[in-house]
Amino acid sequence: MTARQWYDQGNDFRKQSDWQNAINCYMEAIELDPLSPAVEAKEMLESILNFYNKDAYNL
Repeated sequence: MTARQWYDQGNDFRKQSDWQNAINCYMEAIELDPLSPAVEAKEMLESILNFYNKDAYNL
């Protein structure tokens, strides 16, 4: 898959509240394209999860 496809799939998972799979997809996108919008999406999702539930979020 392309970086864009991984990013889009991550967005689909995020919309379903499947946080871990969303982050995994974003990481795949970033690996293929370090300038992908997945960088910002992953950072925002991690920030939100860290803020709301520090105990349940461990990467």
